[in-house]
Amino acid sequence: MTEQMRMRREPMSERSGREAVILLGHGSRVPDAGKHMEQVAEGLKRKYGYHIVEICYMSRLGPHFPETLEKCVQQGATDVMVIPYFLHDGLHLVLDIPEMIQELAHTYPTVKIVLGKNLGFDDVLVDLVERRIADSADCEDVRDLKLPPRKKYPVPPGQFVFVPMTPEDAAKYIDPETD
Repeated sequence: MTEQMRMRREPMSERSGREAVILLGHGSRVPDAGKHMEQVAEGLKRKYGYHIVEICYMSRLGPHFPETLEKCVQQGATDVMVIPYFLHDGLHLVLDIPEMIQELAHTYPTVKIVLGKNLGFDDVLVDLVERRIADSADCEDVRDLKLPPRKKYPVPPGQFVFVPMTPEDAAKYIDPETD
């Protein structure tokens, strides 16, 4: 933890219990895909004394943001910090997530809802990636992996699995009038 983070953190005894933290992930069709985010949420409670820490997802399997925010408010939260559990500053962070939160914030006019910083870059991430490199040294060659059948994780109608796009193709969708 950086010194700056240490200075901002309140001691456990000073937390009122009316603050909530929501970790907001992308979502997946794979059950239990968010288990590590759940572990982080539990760690925030255990290690730093946050009383209300919930997780949710933008799409696919739930829980989703609307019911998670409602759950926090029902638990007495008057201040909610939403932390996007994302590394990159893509469209979800720039537009989709803020728009989703703004739309729902009107439902709770007496609750302060803050869109916090995403995970992004931190020096501790360099150490984590190095640890994953070391942990992966004994992994098998990708050609030897046994994969589950894709039909086990169906794509809902109207959605896509993956849309590959070159920067040139992406530029075609940018409206120069909105810059």
